[in-house]
Amino acid sequence: MTPPAAPAYRRLSVEERRSQLLEAALGLFAHRAPEDVSLDDVAEAAGVSRPLVYRYFPGGKQQLYEAALRSAADELQQCFDEARVGPLLPRLARALDRYLAFVDQHDAGFSALLQGGSVVETSRTTAIVDGVRRAAAEHILSHLGVTDPGLLLRMTVRMWITAVEAASLIWLDEDKRPPVDELRDWLVEQFVAVLSVTADRDPQTAALVRALADDV
Repeated sequence: MTPPAAPAYRRLSVEERRSQLLEAALGLFAHRAPEDVSLDDVAEAAGVSRPLVYRYFPGGKQQLYEAALRSAADELQQCFDEARVGPLLPRLARALDRYLAFVDQHDAGFSALLQGGSVVETSRTTAIVDGVRRAAAEHILSHLGVTDPGLLLRMTVRMWITAVEAASLIWLDEDKRPPVDELRDWLVEQFVAVLSVTADRDPQTAALVRALADDV
């Protein structure tokens, strides 16, 4: 019996190889702090040589970390990209489901990326993370149907996003308790609560809270 032919070797394109290295790096950053991951670790995870990693990321670990962070940031931004169909709160819950799934999957890496203090943190990495927060705020304001949000409403939405981040980090620190669906529902309830507080001071937010009540 003739043994099956070995699969033909296929040289990866530049973009495919770069994606492979980023995927390997993200897998490592998902479970270890960035400063604990070396280029040798990335090369081993990707099944390539260290010089090949340098060929694609000549800036070394810093460049690779920033590229991996940008890739993770793009994925996080997409978590809030929910179709504007149906009631708002279920939409928000679905976006949070995706966000919390990302947190769960990336675990220690999520903590390292958001808490900062890493030896590879720079103004560029800080700007990448802040870009995720701003994009999330824009998505939420879009879901609220607001094209010209006032100061108090903008502050309220951004404060809630900060609360979501903080709750996610604490959730990881508390061994992922409470169950993720309870955490999601609690965060949705907090969103309504902070809007209600702002509504007492801001007519624009008050109108939104009335619309939410009618939308349930």
